[in-house]
Amino acid sequence: MGRSEMNGRAVKRRGFVLGSLALMLSGCSTTTTDGPPLGYRVFGSDPDVDPRYRRQEVAYSGGEPPGTIVVDTGARFLYFVEADGLATRYGVAVGEEGLSFKGEATIGRKAEWPSWKPTDDMIARKPRLAQYAEGVPGGPSNPLGAAALYLYQGGQDTLFRLHGTNAPWSIGNAVSNGCIRLTNANIVDLYARTRIGTRVVVI
Repeated sequence: MGRSEMNGRAVKRRGFVLGSLALMLSGCSTTTTDGPPLGYRVFGSDPDVDPRYRRQEVAYSGGEPPGTIVVDTGARFLYFVEADGLATRYGVAVGEEGLSFKGEATIGRKAEWPSWKPTDDMIARKPRLAQYAEGVPGGPSNPLGAAALYLYQGGQDTLFRLHGTNAPWSIGNAVSNGCIRLTNANIVDLYARTRIGTRVVVI
């Protein structure tokens, strides 16, 4: 086997390992903010391969007031409700069966390039995550991506988030540990629109 062929296989194997790590790390608990400023290596880096999940303005008749975020976990769409019967729609990835948050919450905190730390429940379900128990610093390789919006109920953190991802190919699937993930470009757009106290409805 030639050296170039060996190098090619090594690159493919490394890419597979990194891709698997991105999916394995798809968690929700965050600690302090760390990493590059918002917008760093974001725009143009997360292609929306499937046109169904591209950010777009759509007609919306759900009845929620403008400024509300509505997540349809079954359809894999998040809507930011606008005025005049419109909404900005984003494709999302959702939690695996039985792990998704459902109900109403408010955005209690916002963070750019948050660090990630698996919860005790996540480690119990997936013991391999124990190696990340001390946390993963924020940045482009972090599974929470460019930004996170924290869901609160009654003033308490639910440990569920709307966040970016370093695995944009997962959009449209049920793969996470319960959080709602968007491409990094889309979470940056949603982050800019969203204020603390924004109502979130997850169905």
